[in-house]
Amino acid sequence: MLSVNNVTKNYGDFLALQNVNLTFENGVYGLLAPNGAGKTTLIKMLATLLFPTKGEILWDGAEIGSLDEQYREILGYLPQDFGYYRGYSPVQYLRYLSALKGVDSKKTDSRIDELLEMVGLADVRGKKMKKFSGGMLQRVGIAQAMLANPKLLILDEPTAGLDPKERVRFRNIIHELSAERIVILSTHIVSDIESIADYVVMIKDKELFCCSPPSELYEKYGGNLEDVFMKVYDEAGES
Repeated sequence: MLSVNNVTKNYGDFLALQNVNLTFENGVYGLLAPNGAGKTTLIKMLATLLFPTKGEILWDGAEIGSLDEQYREILGYLPQDFGYYRGYSPVQYLRYLSALKGVDSKKTDSRIDELLEMVGLADVRGKKMKKFSGGMLQRVGIAQAMLANPKLLILDEPTAGLDPKERVRFRNIIHELSAERIVILSTHIVSDIESIADYVVMIKDKELFCCSPPSELYEKYGGNLEDVFMKVYDEAGES
């Protein structure tokens, strides 16, 4: 279980997030808010790339900063822009990252085969990634995030720039991965999470607005998730 307790983040005099409280268990959490609302700040704190100004983030009751490598072993992370070597094939790239992440070398090749099959790239496993489309690269990104079979998978704006077909493929992959882990997907694109999110997390005015099943939001606001999004953020002038 991942717990965010009274977390505030300041950048100097600028307040990015205030008194955020969240609890994550297995399933898909769609972190939905307009650009600039604090989604990426929260994501980076969950990934230990930033640290709270106040409050704490716990994994199974232990502060994630103190867990250090133990926490990173259970974390898979796909940032908005992930680094890759254009001259590498997916297999070369994933073997390289497997070594960096300490994946059992005896299981590396079978794990890579499994992941490339899962993300639909088995037929281009040996081709150089410089020829890949944006959607294909994002699927490589999912594969690298899943190398160590993490208990916590964090995806920051993973479908930005993808065409509708690739977004559908991406959603199907995420749904498949969510049964045995926490998946946190940050986005400002409502359709990315409407059909797969168990909970929708919204941030408004630097604070947590809700962490609710989509059905509860439909009941409260009416319409679909796009309607909910517009009603919540139009009121704040944030859309």
